[in-house]
This record gives sequence, structure tokens and C-alpha cells, in this order.
Amino acid sequence: MTETRLCFILCPVCLGVFELEMQLGALLLAIGAFWLGACPFSVWIGRWLLGKDIRNYGDGNPGAANVFRAGGRKAGILAVILDVGKGTPFVILAHSFFGFPDPIVLVVGLSAIVGHAFSPILRFKGGKAIGITMGVLIVLPQHAILFAFMAFMLLGYLLIEIDAWIVTLGAGGSLAYLVAAEGNMWESLFMLCVLAILATKHFADLKTIPRFKGKLVRWLLPVKRQI
Repeated sequence: MTETRLCFILCPVCLGVFELEMQLGALLLAIGAFWLGACPFSVWIGRWLLGKDIRNYGDGNPGAANVFRAGGRKAGILAVILDVGKGTPFVILAHSFFGFPDPIVLVVGLSAIVGHAFSPILRFKGGKAIGITMGVLIVLPQHAILFAFMAFMLLGYLLIEIDAWIVTLGAGGSLAYLVAAEGNMWESLFMLCVLAILATKHFADLKTIPRFKGKLVRWLLPVKRQI
């Protein structure tokens, strides 16, 4: 009888300790993902390998595209790999190693994207977050998000000339798909946050009305026969 009472007392305590450890572990993973995402590898590569500040090239964005513009093809490829790759480690840890629930995994992935887009190391003027978003989506257990994002990005690439609108279509189309087809609140909320981040980082370019690729649009649209 005494052992039964002891179990009733200790079980809630043990459960509370376990939940606290899980929350602490999730918080540490999110913080780690944020700071890894905040590491401006493209800026460092430009400085160390090219001896240049890549923010003086192109659109001034501290991303891999301006490493290419600064004149380093190999350095640019390395920057792309690092920008995509830094979105993966903590998401893999959260999902595959620790086995956290999907909402926590999504929060960890979002933390990496936020860290890159608003890097404290660059005084919160981070990159446009395309590469790291792809990295996070690649390793998320919700593969439908990645497929939807890539499908809508491809559609945008075929139809639209302005890169900012292509990226926005990728995120917005993915969100619409998740809301309509999947119906998962956490996945939809995650994609809504990604859309907000990408739209914020591309805001200046989104002021331009999207231009459609003429030949492809004319090919897709029905042509009226002249009588």
C-alpha cells in the first residue's frame, strides 16, 4: 500500500521533470539553430577567400549570390553549400536524434531561418534566407512542404521574371496548398512565418509589379484566330 502511494506521488513529479527537460532541450536546440543560422558564412568567405566585402556588390545582400558577383565561382559554390547546410543540423537533431514532436521541430527550423534573416552578427541585417529555407525544408519530416515549395518556385521561374516574386510565389503557394490539402495548423503556421520573413527580406523588390515571361505566357494562353 505504501509503495502504491509512493508511485502516485513520484509519477507526476517524474513526468514534470521529463517535460521540463524536454522543454529545455527544445529551447537549447532553437537557440543553437538561431545562432548557427546567424553565422554570415557568405560574408566571411568573401572576406577570407576573396578579400572583398560582398555587400559592396549586386544588391548589397550578405548572401551567396553576391559571392558569385564578387568574382569567386568556387567561393560562391562553397557559400551556397554552407548557407543551405546551416539550416539542417539542429532540425536533424530535433527530429531524428531527440525525437521531438513535429511542432518543436518546426520551431527549431524556423529559428534557423530567423537567425539568418536577422543576424545579430550583422546588426540584424541578414540575408534573404532563400538558401537556408531550402536547407530547413530538405530535412523537415514534412516532405510535402518541400515538394510544394519547389513546385511553386518552378512555376514562378517559368512564368515570372522577377526573383522576389518567384520566391514569394513559392512560399505563398506552399501555404495555400497546406491550408487546402493538409489542414495541419502547425505546418500552415510555419509556412506563414516563412512567407512573412521572405516577403520582408524581398520587400523592396516586391514593390515592382511582376513581369511575366512573354513567350511562355503567349504559349500557355489560347491564341485567338484572326478572321
